[in-house]
Amino acid sequence: MNFIIKLFLNAIAVVITAYILPGVYLESFWYAIVLAALLSVLNVSIKPILIFLTIPATIFSLGLFLLVINAFIIEIAAWILKPGFSVATFWQALFFSILLSIINSVFERLAVKAETRDDSMKVFDKDGNRIV
Repeated sequence: MNFIIKLFLNAIAVVITAYILPGVYLESFWYAIVLAALLSVLNVSIKPILIFLTIPATIFSLGLFLLVINAFIIEIAAWILKPGFSVATFWQALFFSILLSIINSVFERLAVKAETRDDSMKVFDKDGNRIV
């Protein structure tokens, strides 16, 4: 059940990102759901291989090359879902991946239950007992 909710939130994030960025075409919400599922599969299967093969470039760029890998994953997804999802340029795919990551992190933060969140301030006394 949790996977379905995350998939649905990811599809909403895809729709929002495609609406914001010019050069990104998304035909319908159903393509957004398929794209969200496809991105999940690609991130689990192909992305680790690409990260392993590009370790020197990732280290040399201090991790910024991972953004290029994310854009490449978006380009692969656009190639697979050609009529319903397309990205005009590589730079649009790069911006799409950055904005999609930001929106997904906001949705993930909002979806976490308040009692499991660890964002409250904790104050301890000198014996280590929690005060607040």
